[in-house]
Amino acid sequence: IARIDALARSLGFKQYEAGDFLLKYPLIFKIYRHPVQQILFFPLTRKAILQIEEEKFALNTQIGDAVTCLRKLLRLSNTGRVLLEHVRIVRVKFGLSDDFEYSVILKHPQYFWLFDAEETRNKYIEIAELEYEHDPKVLKDPNLIVCAIERLREREYRERRVEAENIRKCLEKRGVAMIHKLLSITVEKKLALERITHFRMATDLPKELKEFFLQHQGVFYISTRGNRGKLHTVFLRDAYWRGDLVEPNELYFARRKLAELIKMSSGKYSGCHEIEFVVQDKLPIDEKRGNESHSDSSVNSGSDGEGDEDSDSELDLGFGSGSTCNNSVSEEYICA
Repeated sequence: IARIDALARSLGFKQYEAGDFLLKYPLIFKIYRHPVQQILFFPLTRKAILQIEEEKFALNTQIGDAVTCLRKLLRLSNTGRVLLEHVRIVRVKFGLSDDFEYSVILKHPQYFWLFDAEETRNKYIEIAELEYEHDPKVLKDPNLIVCAIERLREREYRERRVEAENIRKCLEKRGVAMIHKLLSITVEKKLALERITHFRMATDLPKELKEFFLQHQGVFYISTRGNRGKLHTVFLRDAYWRGDLVEPNELYFARRKLAELIKMSSGKYSGCHEIEFVVQDKLPIDEKRGNESHSDSSVNSGSDGEGDEDSDSELDLGFGSGSTCNNSVSEEYICA
């Protein structure tokens, strides 16, 4: 615990706030005093470990889906390439594991190239079969050529010198199609507006994205949560029915179980919460929390979350029947 206090700022905590955070989630973290070192430690509980392992298993069994997802993402780009860092930031949303650079990109050289741009020194992912884009032998999956068709139509409109108003309408339809595709390849069919802007230039999306979404409320739904109403999340309407995801997968279910465990844990917290520190010759067993045995697992924390989404306030655009999409994965879990 002394160590996590030292890392508080890099983990997003204020000074001396980490300890209170651990107390808030007794079903996720245990706190005990080491019998020899006499120092406070906090392992994960057995229930938390099981849910995390279930998520890892789901990620490993869906490598094929992750490969397809990344191929589709690259084809949304005008150049067939995207910044590795941009993908890394939203890897959780796209169902990519932490080691996706190796497990997805480097292990599938027939689909992806990874290279450093000389002019910017940034690392990019590029689709390997881009030069064969119009070869039907390469593009066997019709879902992978949708964006190519949209670009072809746009070029035809320009070459025929269609009226400017018609061109604008065509580009707007293209923007809707591109964002629809981008959201459709995410696990939960939603993405923070801030994350969508990462791919704006690569896909030629409109500059005023928030206004763009408000103009197409029949296709998209905007939820306003956390950070004093400044964090916006965009949902794909046709992917939901009455607030529930229409086509969930195993990864979605695994994450939802962990999110529910976090919510249950938070509900057990009270301002005068007390923890019994057990000092024994052997590592302690916390009887109050389900007789869960001690684990030497450590917590690898990061700062890739999308911000604080604890607030339930939303911009009411008529998403479902009074639904607030309460099935979404807890963003606090991602931050933690």
